[in-house]
Amino acid sequence: MQRDEADSVAATSDASGEQHVHLVIYPGFKLMEAAGPLSVFSYANQRLAAHGEAFRYQVSLVAPVPGPVVSDTGISLDAGGPLPDNAPLETVMIAGAVEIEQALAREPALVQWCQRRGQEARRFAALCTGSFFLAQAGLLDGRRAATHWHYAPLLQRRFAALEVDADTIFVQDGHFWSCAGVTAAIDLALAFVEQDAGRDLALDVARDLVVYLKRPGGQSQFSTALTSQMSGSPGMRELKRWITERLDTPLTLADMASKAGMSPRHLSRTFVAEFNMTPLNWLEEARCERAKTLLLDTDLPMKSIAWRTGFSSDERMRKVFARRYALTPTAYRARFKTTRAEVVH
Repeated sequence: MQRDEADSVAATSDASGEQHVHLVIYPGFKLMEAAGPLSVFSYANQRLAAHGEAFRYQVSLVAPVPGPVVSDTGISLDAGGPLPDNAPLETVMIAGAVEIEQALAREPALVQWCQRRGQEARRFAALCTGSFFLAQAGLLDGRRAATHWHYAPLLQRRFAALEVDADTIFVQDGHFWSCAGVTAAIDLALAFVEQDAGRDLALDVARDLVVYLKRPGGQSQFSTALTSQMSGSPGMRELKRWITERLDTPLTLADMASKAGMSPRHLSRTFVAEFNMTPLNWLEEARCERAKTLLLDTDLPMKSIAWRTGFSSDERMRKVFARRYALTPTAYRARFKTTRAEVVH
C-alpha cells in the first residue's frame, strides 16, 4: 500500500497501531452521518487486514447518555460509552441532526464537552449540523466552517463570529473539520483514510462502497449535473445533459440552438428566463467545474486538462479561472489539493 508524503500511518496512530475514532451521537442524530463513516472505517480495516497491515481504526460510538440512541429514522444505534473525559482523543466526529436547534437545547452536556475537549483532538470534526455544537462551544469563532446549504443561513445568523462556507463539501481550519450534509460525511471519512494511510486505500474503500472518490473539500455542493436535473423545463434539462456530455468538443450557440430546435436568439432568451444566465455562460461554468475536478483528482498537466474540458488552450482556461475565481488553475490546485493524486489515462 502506498503512503502519501503528507501523513503516514506511523505519524497518526498510537503505539498499538490503531487510530481511535470517537463518533458522537445523541437522540435525533442523522443515521446516515453515523453509518457512512462507520462503513468507511470498517471497509478500511478489511482492506488493511488483506494487505497485512498492522494499522487499524478503532471506532467507538459515544453519547451524552450511553445505550440505545434513536436516530432521525427511528432506528437506534448502541452507544457503548459516555463522552470520554479522560481518554486521549485522536479523531472525533459529531453527527448532525435535522432539528438542530432543539438538539442544542436538549444537549448542553455535549456543548460543554466540546468546550472542555475540543482543543485536544488531532482532528475534531462536525458532520453537517454538528457544526452547531462546535459553534455553540465557541470553537469556531474566527474560523471557516461548512454545513448543509439549507442550514448555512441559520448557522451564520446564530454565530456571527465564524465564516460559513455554504458551498464546499468540507472545510479544514486548523484541527477543526466540518462538512456538508449526509453523504459528505463519507467524503470526509475517506479524506481521513487518505490522510492516515494513503490514497490507494481510500480509493479501494470508495470502490467497495461504490462511491465517487474523491469529492475534494473545495468542490461545490451544487454540481452543474445535479442542478441540471433539478431545474428548468424538460427541453432545457435535456439540452444541458447533451452539453455536459460534449464539454471536450467545440460548441457554439448555433450548435446548442440546433439541438434545442430553436433559433440562437430564442434559445438565449429561454435560457436566461429559466436559469438567469446565457447558454454560453452555463457552458463555461460546466467546463470550469469539470476542470476543477481534474485539477484536484489527477496529475494531468494544464494543457491536457484544457483539452479535456473544451477550452481552446491552457491560456484560455487560465484567463477564465482568473476571472471567475481570482485564482489561476495552478493556484487552485495548490490551494485545494492536499495529497498526491493518481494520474488518469
